[in-house]
Amino acid sequence: MFKKLSMMLCGALALSTTVNAETITIATVNNGDMITMKELSSDFEKKHPNINLKWVTLEENILRQRVTTDVATRGGQYDVMTIGTYEVPIWGKQGWLKSLDNLGPSYDLDDLLPAIRSGLTAEGKLYAAPFYGESSMVMYRTDLMEKAGLEMPKAPSWDFIRKAAAAMTDKEAGVYGICLRGKAGWGENIALITSMSNSFGARWFDENWRPQFNTPEWKNTLNYYVDLMKKYGPPGSSANGFNENLALFQTGKCGIWIDATVAGAFVTNEKDSQVANQVGFALAPDNGLGKRGNWLWAWSLAIPSSSKKSDAAMKFISWATSKEYLALVASQKGWAKVPPGTRISLYNNPDYLKAAPFAQITLDSIQSADPVNPTVKPVPYVGMQFVAIPEFQGMGTAVGQQFSAALTGQMSVEQALQNSQRLVERTMRRARYIK
Repeated sequence: MFKKLSMMLCGALALSTTVNAETITIATVNNGDMITMKELSSDFEKKHPNINLKWVTLEENILRQRVTTDVATRGGQYDVMTIGTYEVPIWGKQGWLKSLDNLGPSYDLDDLLPAIRSGLTAEGKLYAAPFYGESSMVMYRTDLMEKAGLEMPKAPSWDFIRKAAAAMTDKEAGVYGICLRGKAGWGENIALITSMSNSFGARWFDENWRPQFNTPEWKNTLNYYVDLMKKYGPPGSSANGFNENLALFQTGKCGIWIDATVAGAFVTNEKDSQVANQVGFALAPDNGLGKRGNWLWAWSLAIPSSSKKSDAAMKFISWATSKEYLALVASQKGWAKVPPGTRISLYNNPDYLKAAPFAQITLDSIQSADPVNPTVKPVPYVGMQFVAIPEFQGMGTAVGQQFSAALTGQMSVEQALQNSQRLVERTMRRARYIK
């Protein structure tokens, strides 16, 4: 009788726990590290049996559109959003995000890399916690480089990149010398081309917010990019973003790939990459003008102000961006698969440094990034691959479409730049940046 009563009480307690459980909805991007987060989230649910997780995993451009619409309209669809260094300070100042002031006593905020933390802070408050941080770098096939009789410098120039891409291209064998983002979007081709343009001496705006696409520096940038991709890039490159180029590189179809430092773990993973043991790394290229073509970014987790489950969301963010989570990934996937670029302690860990041949280049690239002074000439904005103003999201995507059209040959480089100058100037006048 007592045993039966005990079982009934346990069942009632379990039912009560289930009934009282909160479900939080997490919107995230379909990158490898986020897929791992979702896979390992059973650890969080075991530690928090009263919190259930609902996942919405989307392609990068679609994710940006949906979370932007939801946060701006206070739609309340999501409790945790995956957003980046561009959105966080702007949305935080607009009151669209809740400050992360209760991540717990063991979280260790001071362990976050200063460059990454500062980009997620507005008016002294942290509005998002970094899941992984990144800059950009050169990834290349060491075997093809050796076959071409060349040696990649640690800090290459764009001239060397062109020379190496030409030498490594073998279209009959299905090997293309260079893979770069071509997919239109402010976080896709514009991220790459804007950071590239910084090293060519170009800028989006002068000190008075006047667009600068009608300058020789921008013409040199876009001509170089289009010519390089047409001669040595894969066919259909205007449809390629991060994931598409990752797949091409992993299957041995690219000699050089310039993209996010987070890719280091994916191209050196023997399970996924056919060229894992033939990959080298270098800093993003420059043109001898004092600026490299790298960027600074963090995919981060934030709580929209519209969420009614912020306590549960805060607990999830604290778990997913903690030192303990990094240790969990290391135990399940190996140290090389740990989300990079967020914590000082990771780069002081000999196990990680030994397992990740890209670790030092990643750290050097992040620490050398200067979003406050991103260009050769002075600018009124902050940001390396973006301009940190609300209007940039729409302008960046529109300009990205022009650049993508130039890549496909639908229009000339000159026409793409003229169109970009016109549409950006129109937006800036409407927004009253230009008096």
